[in-house]
Amino acid sequence: MIRGTLNFLLYGLLTLFSLRVAAGDIKSVGVPYIQNYSKSVYLSGNQNWSVAKDKNGVMYFGNAQGLLSFDGKYWQQYKMPNRQIVRSVVADTNGRIYTGSFGEFGYWRIENKHLKYTSLIPLIPKKHKITDEIWKIYIDGKRIIFQSFTSIYIYENNKISVIKGPAFFLFLYKVDKRFIIEALGKGLYELKGNQLVPLKNDGSPLPQSILSILPYKNGNLLIGTSKNGLFLYDGQRYTPFNTPANAFLQTYQLNNGVKVLGKYYAYGTILNGLIIIDEDGRIIQQINKSSGLQNNTVLSIYADDEQNLWTGLDNGIDRIELNSPLYFYFDKTGLFGTVYSSLIYKNNIYLGTNQGLFYSPWTGDKGQSFNMFNFKLIPGSQGQVWDLSQIDGQLLCGHNDGTFNVTGGSIKKISSISGGWTIKKLNDDYLIQGAYNGLVLYKKDPSGQWKYFYKIENFGEPSRYVEKDSKGDIWVSHAYKGLYKLTLSPDFKRVVTTKYYDERNGLPSSYNINLFTLENKLLYSSDEGFLTFDEISNRFSKYETLNKALGSFSTSNKIISADNKKYWFINHGKMALINFGQPGKIEIDSNRFSVLDGRMVQYYENISKISNQIYLISVDDGFVIYNAQDTQDRKKTILPAVLIRKVDDITDTYSTISEVGNSESDIEIPFSRNNIRISYTLPYYRQAKIKFQYYLEGYSKIWSDWSTASQKDFTNLGRGTYKFLVRAKINDQTVTEVTSFEFTILPPFYASNWALLLYVILIVVVLLMGKKLYEKKLLKDQLAITAKLQAEKEAFLKKEAEATEKQIIKLQTEKLHAELAGKNRELANSAMSLVYKNELLQKISEEMLKLKDENGKKLSEDQLRKIQKVIDEGMNDERDWNLFESSFNEAHESFFKKLKANHPDLVPNDLKLCAYLHMNMSSKEMASLLNISLRGVEIRRYRLRKKLNVPHDKNLVEFLMEL
Repeated sequence: MIRGTLNFLLYGLLTLFSLRVAAGDIKSVGVPYIQNYSKSVYLSGNQNWSVAKDKNGVMYFGNAQGLLSFDGKYWQQYKMPNRQIVRSVVADTNGRIYTGSFGEFGYWRIENKHLKYTSLIPLIPKKHKITDEIWKIYIDGKRIIFQSFTSIYIYENNKISVIKGPAFFLFLYKVDKRFIIEALGKGLYELKGNQLVPLKNDGSPLPQSILSILPYKNGNLLIGTSKNGLFLYDGQRYTPFNTPANAFLQTYQLNNGVKVLGKYYAYGTILNGLIIIDEDGRIIQQINKSSGLQNNTVLSIYADDEQNLWTGLDNGIDRIELNSPLYFYFDKTGLFGTVYSSLIYKNNIYLGTNQGLFYSPWTGDKGQSFNMFNFKLIPGSQGQVWDLSQIDGQLLCGHNDGTFNVTGGSIKKISSISGGWTIKKLNDDYLIQGAYNGLVLYKKDPSGQWKYFYKIENFGEPSRYVEKDSKGDIWVSHAYKGLYKLTLSPDFKRVVTTKYYDERNGLPSSYNINLFTLENKLLYSSDEGFLTFDEISNRFSKYETLNKALGSFSTSNKIISADNKKYWFINHGKMALINFGQPGKIEIDSNRFSVLDGRMVQYYENISKISNQIYLISVDDGFVIYNAQDTQDRKKTILPAVLIRKVDDITDTYSTISEVGNSESDIEIPFSRNNIRISYTLPYYRQAKIKFQYYLEGYSKIWSDWSTASQKDFTNLGRGTYKFLVRAKINDQTVTEVTSFEFTILPPFYASNWALLLYVILIVVVLLMGKKLYEKKLLKDQLAITAKLQAEKEAFLKKEAEATEKQIIKLQTEKLHAELAGKNRELANSAMSLVYKNELLQKISEEMLKLKDENGKKLSEDQLRKIQKVIDEGMNDERDWNLFESSFNEAHESFFKKLKANHPDLVPNDLKLCAYLHMNMSSKEMASLLNISLRGVEIRRYRLRKKLNVPHDKNLVEFLMEL
């Protein structure tokens, strides 16, 4: 968005005022400043067929390759739909640029921040198909008039009406509010509404091939033709306008014309550039290739409201500063070489060059006709001319071969001493001259003519600059050896005292020390600034106050008086006019002379005064006339506003965000592309030094320094709306209004409104999902708690059951142990019963042997054997063992199984012994049960140990009890 720009209507009204106060006379000496825009500069086609200017001050050109725009800094080219040549262009006040070409016309306007073309051809009625070029376009209120050689097309209210003539047309012209067109062979017609009305003619010869119609005095029309010159039309008849310009326009073929500065007429030609005439038909200016144009064929011509005359050429574009303070004359043919000095003397202009002294008649502006210079070499002046000085009404020429007195087109030598660098008055009777080998005196002869008088003795150094101080001493600067102060004898013929000054006396160097008189005070220049000399200390010191005030011009190598407390300061090719008129204040005017930078002969710069306001400046290949009065008038001109032209994205690859920053559409830039370049310009085309100052609200805190840069890069801009403010300053004096331009850096995708909305939606969704998840989790927790309680209950019940079961098992185990103990007891009892039985039977056996019959005799052997047999059968009764084995198995269920499984070779007696050992019976008890002796028991134990493979360190009873 644009805020703060100049109101267009106000600008237009003020422009009219500025033209009234600033429009002066076009000078007829030299040519105004011409700015050349070559094809290599604007990078488009050679030919430029039309010129226009829009409401913002941007220039548009109908070019061979399309539409060309120029804003004072940047050129831009736009192609037509079929790449046609743009023959005509005009801009309205609504921002539209209308163009016409072959078979096509329409308008350009800003759409989506870019200049887009809209064709109007579809609006033409089908029966009027366009088949030729559109040569002219005019704006008439709300209607736009397009003209070709066959038709006139009027665009209004989004409709096009077509007007045909009585014959083929040539060109349509707008004269004030009238539209006049030539129908070939039929005469002139005026377009009134949608009708062509023939202009009255009393029968006088009808002009043919009319290429210009301009308003003239008293309501008349000034008509320019291709080969028949100029005519006046008073509404009734055509009369030839007999002027000196007619011969020129007829010879070089008038091609177009425009009225300039309210009282002049500029005509472009096909063969020889252009001329400017006044209302009386006198040629005021003639400008062609030899005087600065790029090309002599003027295809289009346009005068803007800032006193610029634009010419579209067959090859290039040129801008001519009408009423310019600087008028130029250049030696394009190399006639007189490099100019070292120039001066106007007795209606002649003299140029002292490296080839000799040239002169030409000088009429100034008195005759108000163009001054065609015809420089001629003065006979005998061949060689290097160093100096031209007018002293007491006489023109003296310092030459390599001596010094001459110049009169008209002849010279007379008055001194043969070589190298007259500078000459000036010593007093009322003498002149002193610095030459190659010292100083020379001149004195007037009885007739009042300056003549050579004497070569000053005792000093022979080259004397480039010579000045006299307040004590009458002569100071001389040597180009390479510092300074000399000379005291002359009373008759000035010899040097009495010479004092030499170099670094030992405070000079920064011995090179390039020059001296000048500034406000009756001797001033010394150096590469480190101006110096002053202190008589008491006999030393030089820097003139700090002056140097600080002069800025870059403190290192000037030359000062030339401009009179009235004004001086020309020349700093190694750059020049400024400095005014010391106000005490304590120094005014420096340098920017307007920047066009002359580097064009003067270094160390031999020359500026001479013609009148109180006009100066003659010597340049390398000619001279320049400076008119200070024009400068004062131009200060009143109203300035245009700064334009924001392009906004580019420079984040990684360059791309254009907006072709025209001064558009009404908002500019929004993605956060990811937050590195931009803003280009701006001031559509002020006259020669001037333009500086800019900017300030970005929301980014900067203060205005920037003034700079000639016309673009600014901003990187890593944060989100938000910014306002870019910019203003311009011309020639360090006039400051324009502030132009503002707003743009917005959009928030990053994660902080955009859509993202925030998405965040809200996501939060709601998350909350809902969280609620559902929470409810689900709550239900799950409830189920888990229930399950846990159930599990705990089941675990408790299980634990109780296990405890009960363990108790039962314990009781069962105890019962079993009790039963086992009971069985063991029973087994033991049974075993003991068997043992007891066997022991009883053994005792019966033993006692039986002691029995005697009634006779006291022992019983018979047969009886004893029978009884013993019964006893033995009782002791070895298998039933006892079977009963014991059954009881043992009940108590020790797996004993025999394991024993038989591990030792299948055991016999029943071994198993019995193992059982008895498992029961931990004594050998005696086992012997009784086995019915063997104790020795037999030991033997069996030994054998059993071997069968069981019992280790030696292992007790057999423990081994068997562990099974």
